[in-house]
Amino acid sequence: MDPKQAGSSLDSLISSFNTRIAELQELVIARNMYPASSVTDLSAVDAALKGMELQVKAIKDRLHEEAEAIPKAKKLIAKSLQQQKKLQSMSGYAPSYLPERTTLNLDSGRSLVPEALKQQQLQQSNQGIMVEEPAALPKEKKSRGSPPLWYLTAVELDSLSSYMRGRLTLEKVNAAISDMATYAEANAQLVAAPKKKLAENLWERALELRDIAMTDSVKGKHFFLETDMKGPSLKLDNTGKSILTVLRHLGRISETRIGHHRVIILLKPQ
Repeated sequence: MDPKQAGSSLDSLISSFNTRIAELQELVIARNMYPASSVTDLSAVDAALKGMELQVKAIKDRLHEEAEAIPKAKKLIAKSLQQQKKLQSMSGYAPSYLPERTTLNLDSGRSLVPEALKQQQLQQSNQGIMVEEPAALPKEKKSRGSPPLWYLTAVELDSLSSYMRGRLTLEKVNAAISDMATYAEANAQLVAAPKKKLAENLWERALELRDIAMTDSVKGKHFFLETDMKGPSLKLDNTGKSILTVLRHLGRISETRIGHHRVIILLKPQ
């Protein structure tokens, strides 16, 4: 019951009490005048008073319950507001999309491991057979895992000087980070794939990437080449170069020269 409604009911009961008391006074006077007929009226007044007392008690109990519920409701509202602020802060630097982790079909130039090979490996694993890595796969690739997706926060971007930040937005930079992870994953798949699973037009590139992957500065890390920067968000243009400068300054990437290639290495959070 609403406390306002309860208060209105209480006022109504008080008014009713006053009316009944006035009637009782009249009945007392009437009793002295007509003793035999006043007993029934007095009994009715007594019953009415007891009924009103029960109603008043019920109203008081309800008001007490509502009063106890108010602090709990305030705590719930406060916690909800805190959670809302956290979600708003997180949404401020989260990217608008995450890259889809699709595999390259190496025979067609678009998937990395054919579905039939995956099913065969899964079947052998379920039968307790150890699946050997291809001979061309360097040992350190087994534990490399997925490329790191270390997104920027609004605080980090705002901490940069205006000349370095330029017109870059948090969404643009984080979308570029997603692109970099996609490039690095495609290169890691080419490095790990056996020759028989590669199309002829990819074999030369795979050999080149394997040579880069085995150098001391790159070994065991995810990387991509400057020439891989073909979008959709990170391209080899002025904006793309600015993004690389920002990410290098904030410790997301490092760079090295290997032969005629500029190699960008993805770094993991410390």
